[in-house]
Amino acid sequence: MAEIAREILHVNLEDEMRQSYLDYAMSVIVGRALPDVRDGLKPVHRRILFSMHESNNVAGRPYVKCARVVGDVLGKY
Repeated sequence: MAEIAREILHVNLEDEMRQSYLDYAMSVIVGRALPDVRDGLKPVHRRILFSMHESNNVAGRPYVKCARVVGDVLGKY
């Protein structure tokens, strides 16, 4: 295992917070908000469609309330 650094790095708190927030915001944008190039879906939409497929919620069947599908997605994924 690597040794723990024995020195303290002095960093400006404002600069560190700004950089950390930007890193986090960019990871959220890339991971959640941008559609995937392969199919044009965002991750949340892909999970909803997958859940609808798993519960056999297709065109020829009686409708299921949206709240039920969203509840399944929140509960499972």
